Amino acid sequence: MKRYPKTLSAGNNNTVIALSETEAGKMFLGHTRSDIGSEAEKMKFANSVNNLVCKFIRLELMSDDTELLVMERLYPMDYRSLEFEKRELYFDLFESELRALHKAGFAHRDLKRPSHISGFAFDNVFLTEKGIRLIDVGISAIKTQVGDQLFNKFVELELNELREFEEYFLNR
Repeated sequence: MKRYPKTLSAGNNNTVIALSETEAGKMFLGHTRSDIGSEAEKMKFANSVNNLVCKFIRLELMSDDTELLVMERLYPMDYRSLEFEKRELYFDLFESELRALHKAGFAHRDLKRPSHISGFAFDNVFLTEKGIRLIDVGISAIKTQVGDQLFNKFVELELNELREFEEYFLNR
């Protein structure tokens, strides 16, 4: 896998680089599970509901014509840096915000990575100084785009992943 200057993370489909102390950029290179415009629209939709999903800033074209989705830069902390009681409060807020996204018609769909994809199980869930945040909305779904039946199935699966995340987050 090619390493780019200032790489923060690299997955199967994209690389995220640091642009500044406050901005990160997701590079869209070759084949990806989503397109840049769709991902930007899903981020903006979620951002209009609450602060759970990483903030969208802009779309940009790099000098080599690489498409870049610019978003706020998050600084993840280890869950074990917080006492159990604080983790309980953070989890309760996380669950409330996730349910608000569901009610508004947004499902993240990637709280827990599929077992065949490398990385940690909950790589897309960050603990930050401001609370729990979600990254990578590439395969997320908006209810008006997928319909009630499919959306409800996505929410059901996500709530099952939420229970697994609760166990992981609180008892780590």
